[in-house]
Amino acid sequence: MLPSVLDIEPDSEWQMERAFQTALWLLQPEIVFILGDIFDEGKWSSSQAWSDDVRRFWKMFRHPAHIELIVIVGNHDIGFHYEMTMNKLERFSEVFNFTSEKLLTRKAVQASARSCLIFVDRNRVSTEKDAAMWTSSQLQLQFYYRISDSKCTGEDSVPPDKKDDLFLEKYDVLSQEASQKLLWWFHPRLILSGHTHSACEVMHNGEIPEISVPSFSWRNRNNPSFIMGSITSTDFSLYKCFLPCEKTVIMIYCTAGTVLVVLLLAHIWPLISPFHFVQHLITKRKAA
Repeated sequence: MLPSVLDIEPDSEWQMERAFQTALWLLQPEIVFILGDIFDEGKWSSSQAWSDDVRRFWKMFRHPAHIELIVIVGNHDIGFHYEMTMNKLERFSEVFNFTSEKLLTRKAVQASARSCLIFVDRNRVSTEKDAAMWTSSQLQLQFYYRISDSKCTGEDSVPPDKKDDLFLEKYDVLSQEASQKLLWWFHPRLILSGHTHSACEVMHNGEIPEISVPSFSWRNRNNPSFIMGSITSTDFSLYKCFLPCEKTVIMIYCTAGTVLVVLLLAHIWPLISPFHFVQHLITKRKAA
């Protein structure tokens, strides 16, 4: 979701703010979900650093009052796995109105769901006790059990050298047992998750899709994106929205800068050429 606000490149912070504000202006969503890991160093932040990070977050992700912003906690926000504390969880809850388990009910909406966002993945899947989820029209936001990302495809999937890395149960992902219990209890129609910074789509029990939303930040990948969805009580449709590739933006800036320099030189060169300078001196001497 959001790259560490304590350890973030200026271009990434600017990119996320402009991308988010532009998406709000163009798409006019009713609800925006940020899928966790808002602050990479929330687990270590002092009270002062935390306050500063929160201020910068609200500056980047400011939104009109009629758009609902729902922020989900990640382990980077409150501590990795068994390192989380009640103090870290409580200060996150106070700012983002989040509790460890929450059911959310809304009428049919058009929503934008991002990973974060921003350093955006949602890693809040470390222990069985940490298996809380958000549910809206049978939509769950949770990283379920899977062995690896070996079957993930697409231009924004995990790099080939990482696809066969195995996920550790109760650490990287929920255990297989907890995942099956949640699927049995809630019978979701759709699952959206973050966590790996890369895209993936898997099917649970052969019928329930889980879509992993890639990172929203240039810090984590060259082609960040978010998902826009329209969700009703009986159906849903999703669209992946890519942000400009970082290298494309840099090439545009370099090309535009080069063209401007050439035009500027073409405009002023006659004024500074040696011939023009000598001619100016001769004319001035004759006038004297």
